Amino acid sequence: MRVLRTAKTWAPLAALALLSACSKPAAETKAPAEQLITVSLAHVGAASASSEFSATGTVRFKRETALSFNTNGRIAAVSVVEGQAVVAGQALARLDPTGLDAASAAARAEAARASADLVRLRKLAEQGWITRPRLEAAEASAAAARARVEQTGFDVRFGHIVAPTAGIVLKRHLEPGQVVAAGQPVVTIGEIASGYVLRLPLTDTDMARIRLGQRASVLLLALSPQPIFATVSEVGARSDDRTGTFQVEVKLPPTPGLRSGLIGRATMLGGAPLAAGTLKVPATAIFGARADEGFVYVFDAKTGTVKARMVGIGNVSDGGVEIVSGLAAGDKVVRSGVDRLRDGLKVRVAA
Repeated sequence: MRVLRTAKTWAPLAALALLSACSKPAAETKAPAEQLITVSLAHVGAASASSEFSATGTVRFKRETALSFNTNGRIAAVSVVEGQAVVAGQALARLDPTGLDAASAAARAEAARASADLVRLRKLAEQGWITRPRLEAAEASAAAARARVEQTGFDVRFGHIVAPTAGIVLKRHLEPGQVVAAGQPVVTIGEIASGYVLRLPLTDTDMARIRLGQRASVLLLALSPQPIFATVSEVGARSDDRTGTFQVEVKLPPTPGLRSGLIGRATMLGGAPLAAGTLKVPATAIFGARADEGFVYVFDAKTGTVKARMVGIGNVSDGGVEIVSGLAAGDKVVRSGVDRLRDGLKVRVAA
C-alpha cells in the first residue's frame, strides 16, 4: 500500500512537468532577428571643375624606324645588337650577295643581247626588210632590258642596311642565315635627333580637354621621384579601332636616363574644364560594370533600404567615376561593401 501511494504521488508531478514544458513562452522558441548590415554612404555631387587630370603612358622615341631590305634574300650578317648606339651611315645588316650578283649579271647580259638585236634590226629596217612595228618591238625590249639592269643594280647597292641617322638599336628582328622577304623588318632604330615623347592613350572625354602646347607634369618613377615638365606636341585625330582611345604625345625635355619603354604618369595642367553638370561617385560604389554601364545601390532614407540602380559610366580617374545617366545630384549611394548587399535590403547607416 505504501508503494501504491508513492506512484500516485509522482503522477501529478509528471503531469505538471509536462504542462510546464508545453507552456514555455513563444519568445523562447522564436529565431533571432536578422542583424542589419552597416554601410557608409557617399553623396552624388558635381565633379570638380578642375582642369587637371592624369594618365599613364609609355616613353618612346618620336621616330622609331623599322629598316628592311629592298629585295628577298638570305641574311649574311647583322652587325649590331639591341641597345647599341649607331651613327649615320653605319652598316647594320647585309644580304648574301650571291643571288643579287647573279640577277645583276643576267640583267646586263639580256640588255646586251637586246641592244645588239636592235642595232641589227635597225639596219634591216633601213633596207626595208622588216616592218616598222617589228622595229618598235625591238626598241621596247631593249628599253625594258636597260630598266632591269638599273633595278638589279639598285638591289645590289641596297643589299645592305645602313643607319639613316644617329640612333639606338631598339630591336633586332632577324638573325644571319634566315631568309627575309622584301620589306620585312630586320632592325628597328630610334632616332636620337627626334627626341623622346610620352605616348598616352586617352578616352574621348579626356582627349576633348587637351590642346597643343598644353603643359604637363610627368612622373617617371624609374628615374626620379621628382616630376619633369613637358608639353603636348601631338593629338591624335582618330581613335584606335581596337581600344577606342586617342593617342596623345607629350614631348619630353632632354633628361638623363630616358629610354624607350619607360612608364610615365602625366598630369595635364590648365586644360579645358569638365562639362557642366557632370556627376561623380567613388569607384568602389560601382558593381557589375561592363562596357559603359554598371550598377550602384541607392539608399532610401524613408524606408532605410537600398535599391540597385543601373547607371551610365563615363571617364574613370583618381577622383572617381563620372556618371552620365541614372543618378541625380544629392542621391546617396553605398560607397563600399556592395558585395554584401541585395536589392531591397534594410541597412544601418554608419555615423
